[in-house]
Amino acid sequence: MSPRSSRRSWLASGVALCLSGALASVPASAQSQSQSQADSYPTRPVTLINPYAAGGPADTLARALAHALEPLLGQAVIVDSKAGGAATIGTGFVARAKPDGYTLLVSTSAGHVVTPLMQRVPYDGVADFAFIAVVANQPNVLVVNAGLGVGTLQELIAMARKEPDRLNYASAGTGGATHLGAEAFLKRAGIRVTHVPYPGAAPALKDVLGGQVQMAMLNLAATQPFIEQGKLKALAYGAAKRSPLLPQVPTLAEAGFGGAEVSTWYTLSAPRGTPPAVVERLRKAVAQVNADPAYQKLLAAQGAERMDLSPAQTTAFVQRDKEAMTALLGTLNLLDK
Repeated sequence: MSPRSSRRSWLASGVALCLSGALASVPASAQSQSQSQADSYPTRPVTLINPYAAGGPADTLARALAHALEPLLGQAVIVDSKAGGAATIGTGFVARAKPDGYTLLVSTSAGHVVTPLMQRVPYDGVADFAFIAVVANQPNVLVVNAGLGVGTLQELIAMARKEPDRLNYASAGTGGATHLGAEAFLKRAGIRVTHVPYPGAAPALKDVLGGQVQMAMLNLAATQPFIEQGKLKALAYGAAKRSPLLPQVPTLAEAGFGGAEVSTWYTLSAPRGTPPAVVERLRKAVAQVNADPAYQKLLAAQGAERMDLSPAQTTAFVQRDKEAMTALLGTLNLLDK
């Protein structure tokens, strides 16, 4: 997740050039061995680590991905949840795993970027992984309690400027997409709204609906039913283009706040050192999954969208997010000293 327009150039050309140069220096015998591994891979079940609790959005996505990959890989893909430490336990487990393609990770910016920037962890969230693909991107929508009486982003900003100590916003926890997305917008808008962190999106949404807090930047899948019921008013969508589920709601960029988009992205990765041919085998399989209408339907139900990025583009995407989050967390005094 990062304040940006999600569909920009991801500096892929530079990364791809570096990769191609590195491969050129590998002996032909090693490249042949790597290709042989890819041709036979996988020969046994693959474990897909989910660094979040079973039953949550990440687990739902991981299981859907595993189910779709099994017939393409010809082996079972087993989802194993290793939750805790703001996604760092499962993420660290994969960083230390054997780089043979049999231990993979579906994770978010929390494990790869945000938590490693906020506290010390025993791995590098970017350098210690071979990124394969972005398997989903989940933008957030800025919503307010319908009783607040504002219908546009401009009206909200005017209210916040007129009564700077009146408004509060809910988040699903400090350092998450719902917190950083709101802060990115507030800083771009130049307004002051008090942050009220909650232990998850569900209680945050509950209090926005109840009027205890006035606004939040939350996932579309959670908020859409209440938007349709008129209990919440959607003011802006944090993606490069409007959601087909809310075509009447402008994007942050359309409202004049491009670059303030913070989404929850999910990548598929392997430990650093995984043979490039195995990574490519997995990339091709993920590309087939992304093209599956059933998988696209599942993403839509989660308020998510597909992103067709190569391994090089995915690596650049994560690195770009790290740079953006470093800047944003620095302004919030949340960087690890």
